[in-house]
Amino acid sequence: MREEVTEGQMGFMRGTQTMPAPRKYPLGVGERAVRVYRTAEPKPVIRRMAEELGLHHEALRSWIRQAETDAGERGDMLTTAEREELAVLRNENAQLKRANEVLRTASAFFAAQLDPTRPR
Repeated sequence: MREEVTEGQMGFMRGTQTMPAPRKYPLGVGERAVRVYRTAEPKPVIRRMAEELGLHHEALRSWIRQAETDAGERGDMLTTAEREELAVLRNENAQLKRANEVLRTASAFFAAQLDPTRPR
């Protein structure tokens, strides 16, 4: 059986509204797991440690890599601050592109109004 889709749901499906994905792990779990990993001597096997903590090993591995990047121990990834700055700049860039498009359209409209000999 198919249910009727409302206009609000269509807007959501088209991507006009965004909703973050639900978190798989509670906040702070990653930080605690990384702290346990970094303080352990000798360094445990990530897969085994993740199993013991009830986490997916790739989630733990990515948290550890990000923590190492933020601490300046790695240079192959963006730090958390750089990621946040990049997101802000991308949003600002998208807004500026939209504003330019509006201004370009308005300019063409008013140019046509001022010059009646110009073909439309």
